[in-house]
Amino acid sequence: MTASEEAPAKQPRRRLISGPGMLLVWLYGVMVVGAVSRSAVQISTDFGRAPLAYTLSAVAGVVYGFITYTLVRGGDRARRAAFACCALELAGVLIVGVWTLVEPSAFPDATVWSDFGMGYLFIPVILPVTAMYWLRKGVLRHGSGAAAA
Repeated sequence: MTASEEAPAKQPRRRLISGPGMLLVWLYGVMVVGAVSRSAVQISTDFGRAPLAYTLSAVAGVVYGFITYTLVRGGDRARRAAFACCALELAGVLIVGVWTLVEPSAFPDATVWSDFGMGYLFIPVILPVTAMYWLRKGVLRHGSGAAAA
């Protein structure tokens, strides 16, 4: 038996960015640019004013970047990673959103997730819910182990 006969045939990755997935990638890409550029300017020019807020905006940008990457990468492992990261993102938005309402003095300047993303038209709270719904719907439609990652 040759090495190619022993190894199972590698299935192609199932694309995650077909249909509504393209819109999700585009929106997450916009959020990456917005959050990363905002935090980069704020951290480099006035970090001492609101370090927590600026750091949280940078974290949001990294989270958005990872989700964008996993959606573009495709495959079952990427889908699971994107789903988990979207859930983590939603938890962050909800925690920071409540925190900014309960203790506004902790945030002398807004973060991407402040007031549930009000400064970003509430996209930070709507986007992960939509993405998780879409990712879950794709699993139900195609089966959980249909493609290798």
